[in-house]
Amino acid sequence: MKSNALKENRDFRRLYSRGKSKAAPCLVTYAMKSRYGETRVGITSSKKIGGAVQRNRARRVIRAAFSQLEMRVCGNWDLIFVARTRTTHVKMQQVLSDMEKELIALGVIKNEESA
Repeated sequence: MKSNALKENRDFRRLYSRGKSKAAPCLVTYAMKSRYGETRVGITSSKKIGGAVQRNRARRVIRAAFSQLEMRVCGNWDLIFVARTRTTHVKMQQVLSDMEKELIALGVIKNEESA
């Protein structure tokens, strides 16, 4: 199941205010059941992270990590991943493990050990 991009400002604001969130050292995840028949994903990185190169790398790393977990998403969700300062300094595997823990805690994906 391929996910679509979350682009509208109102969708981001709705998730920030009403969605559930989990934070890790290199990533913050917001999740909420989607009203649409698809999973939509948004990735943000603020100027606190650094210049354009660092922000783009952070988004690229998050996108790569999510592509590994995308097939395990149960149901339709709106997800926002917010890059943190540490995201630019870590490998994709670290972001992947943080993201997996957060998505399991939010109920977006099932834990493979229990399945």
